[in-house]
Amino acid sequence: MIAAFVRRVAACLGWVWIAGAVLGWNQARSAEPKDIRVERLFGPEIPTGDYKHPASITELANGDLFLAFFSGEGEYKDNAAAVFGSRLPRGSRRWSRPVAIATNPFHALGNAVPWQAPDGVVWLFYVTRYGELWDASRITAKISHDGARTWSESFMLTFEAGTMVRNRPIVLGTGEYLLPVYHEVGNDPESVGRDCTSSFLRFDPKTRKWSESNRVHSRLGNIQPAPAVIDGDRLVAFCRRGGGYEGQPDGWLVRTESNDGGRTWSAGTDSEFPNPNAAVDLLRLANGHHLLVYNNSFSDRTPLTVAISTDGARTFPHRRDLLADPKGDYGYPTAIQTRDGLVHVAFTSDERKVVRQAVFAESAILRQR
Repeated sequence: MIAAFVRRVAACLGWVWIAGAVLGWNQARSAEPKDIRVERLFGPEIPTGDYKHPASITELANGDLFLAFFSGEGEYKDNAAAVFGSRLPRGSRRWSRPVAIATNPFHALGNAVPWQAPDGVVWLFYVTRYGELWDASRITAKISHDGARTWSESFMLTFEAGTMVRNRPIVLGTGEYLLPVYHEVGNDPESVGRDCTSSFLRFDPKTRKWSESNRVHSRLGNIQPAPAVIDGDRLVAFCRRGGGYEGQPDGWLVRTESNDGGRTWSAGTDSEFPNPNAAVDLLRLANGHHLLVYNNSFSDRTPLTVAISTDGARTFPHRRDLLADPKGDYGYPTAIQTRDGLVHVAFTSDERKVVRQAVFAESAILRQR
């Protein structure tokens, strides 16, 4: 009864996105574990285009949450598709209606990553594709000086074909920023080639100059690195494996490490985590623990699993599925920890048409051992 009433009122007032958010939250709330909240944020009712993927989330200095995603008619179908942004004001439960924050009438966009630097500047990194496939892409960016309310003109960050971004930067002990990037080659949309590599762009806010690390090579190829500081100059990153999407029993997440603050990285090695050729995220929590969110499968983007390490990313014995529907597809998770200590994981589902968010405390994962 309530759901039908909300739909009728929203339809009359044109507030379709509000109805979707409210109803999605109520539906998820009824089925979720008490210590994990899963919310449906946006779906086909939002008139940005059916395709909404991937989604990335960040917390701003004023406590607002800001989420960005690429949306259009499809991954390869709409060269006029845009990057959209939405805000959840601090203390509110209602996300704003998504609005276009990056557009290009001639080229497809993708993989939007919003992030606020320590100096208050909000960065928006995203991909501009100059050909039919992603191997023709370059990294583009914008900045905002007013908390992601208005944006600069776009500017090119990389010029080499096939360079892309997927995960947010991290801040190093030196105050420099480390942006994880990757280089994708080949013209097969159904496979990630062995020559695909991960690397890291280092930004010095004092000199305003960028420099690049070495490139990480691995057995199957790797892309979309997710880095975190262990301590001091010791860093670790997990990368999406190369290969196809049909699944393979030796398709593991790729692990690489740095001992010099991200300037050079080790060759990529197979980790203990299966990977169905899907994105992951790694987060260093405020207490020094490390949180990995990934698809615990060799062949499918389900379940969506969280693992926590309490020993400097050496082992991850604490694990729990956030969602585990065998028919589900939960892709491109992005994890942040907000100032209240809660972990937020944004991801897409329903064949890349729905943006969702899981919210939980670290204790919800730790007690599952």
